[in-house]
Amino acid sequence: MTCGEFEDRKTPVEPPPDLPSSLSRFGIHESFGRDSRYLIPLKGDGSSRCFFRMKSGNSLETFIVMSNPPVDKTALLENLAYHRIGRHLKSRGVPVPEIYYADHQRGCIVLEDLGDTSLQEYIVRLDDPLPVFEKVLDVLLHLQYEGVEGFDPRWCCQTPRYDRTVMVLLEACYFREAFLRGYMGVTEDLGRLERCFLHCAEVISGRLNFCLLHRDFQSRNIMISNGRIRIIDWQSSRLGPPGYDLASLVIDPYTGLNDEHRTFLIETYLAKSGEKFPFRAEDFMAIYPYLALQRNMQILGAFAYLSMAKGKKEFEVYIAPAFKRLKAQLEEMEDKALFPLLELVRGIKGASAGKLFKKQN
Repeated sequence: MTCGEFEDRKTPVEPPPDLPSSLSRFGIHESFGRDSRYLIPLKGDGSSRCFFRMKSGNSLETFIVMSNPPVDKTALLENLAYHRIGRHLKSRGVPVPEIYYADHQRGCIVLEDLGDTSLQEYIVRLDDPLPVFEKVLDVLLHLQYEGVEGFDPRWCCQTPRYDRTVMVLLEACYFREAFLRGYMGVTEDLGRLERCFLHCAEVISGRLNFCLLHRDFQSRNIMISNGRIRIIDWQSSRLGPPGYDLASLVIDPYTGLNDEHRTFLIETYLAKSGEKFPFRAEDFMAIYPYLALQRNMQILGAFAYLSMAKGKKEFEVYIAPAFKRLKAQLEEMEDKALFPLLELVRGIKGASAGKLFKKQN
């Protein structure tokens, strides 16, 4: 099985040799691109891209430099999507950073600096996170509703829509291979899960598939900059159902919202979306649990892969809460077609369960 999510393009620890030359075309002297005083590496996350904070000589102004050398077609398409979709979102009033310069030949993009405070970090300071999450919902609706106007699916770097390929290969099979087999060490035949995966895809396919989907709308991709909510990492955007990004926000393991918070945000989203989207709440909720399940499988696949295959152990602490949420979701759904998956999840015991929850002790 081939899955784009499994590709392991190594992240360089030093700026690529071509970066200073590329930055010089933006008006920054090449020497700054080689000087660690002016080009400061930023902490990476789950991406193969490198980010740097660029100081412009004696000026107080800073920029963010994204470096993703087009070593293969995947990287090139990702860079093109980042640039094209980013410019489109900005033109539609979505609060993404300004793109100042792009050099696709070298894989360099220069962006507005939004600072270092993500939503994940910001809400730690708050007694009640819900007011800021309500504002995030307003931004999400603007992205989904305004962003879809004039959006060209040819800009997408994977699929133009959230379709069966994404649901089955890039999410469900990712979960099976990276999490169940790779992380949990499940060796039994998992063929019975195929019907579960296809069932989820069948329920979702073609329903409410009309808005712009960010596809990674979680707290580390939402920045708080000068009191404003800003959005980053939009390169995986495509057309899709509005519930997916909402699920990404409310089941995000980084923030660990409780059941009461999740219910409040879903109800608030539905109330706010009433004037924007032509759907009934009951139609939305008919597929929302399946979208949340898909997202949770993607989360577990990604965290397992990043912690095991790429050695990014900082993601491992979030696997146990994501797994608990998956189990709770399956039990709440009470869908007989998903019983083989629920049975497998319930059956993870002994040494496997010990591995799963060791990070919480």
